[in-house]
Amino acid sequence: MNGGNEPRKRAGGASRRWIVSIVLVAGGLVAGGVLAGTTIASAASSRSTPSGAPAAARGPSALSHGPGETLLTGTTAAKVKAAALHAVPGGTILRVETDSDGSPYEAHVRKSDGSVVTVNVDGNFAVTSTENGFGAGAPSPPGGSGA
Repeated sequence: MNGGNEPRKRAGGASRRWIVSIVLVAGGLVAGGVLAGTTIASAASSRSTPSGAPAAARGPSALSHGPGETLLTGTTAAKVKAAALHAVPGGTILRVETDSDGSPYEAHVRKSDGSVVTVNVDGNFAVTSTENGFGAGAPSPPGGSGA
């Protein structure tokens, strides 16, 4: 009416905004559903032991170290591993740690036949003894007799 200089409104502009709004809301719902599903699946798959459960109930091979013992690291760990593997050729080191019962160090080794032994190592990194299983009083590992 004012000489054609007035911008013309598009037909269907409101319905286009309505469709875009619906698409955005639907996308948000899908993303939220995926996030919720992932969180639920993650919570269902993670299992923790109750704080009151004794660590030995999981089996000695699953423990990071024995009661009253500390995992070895660095050069000390490397020397204890080398001594243990020399005493048990073809074995696989399960863990190396301080020993709370006698020797300064011990290595838990799975032999090639599947049995487990504890190799006691002195302060000079010499093997002093080898015991069947995970040491005195420890339960046998799952899947092996420990002998």
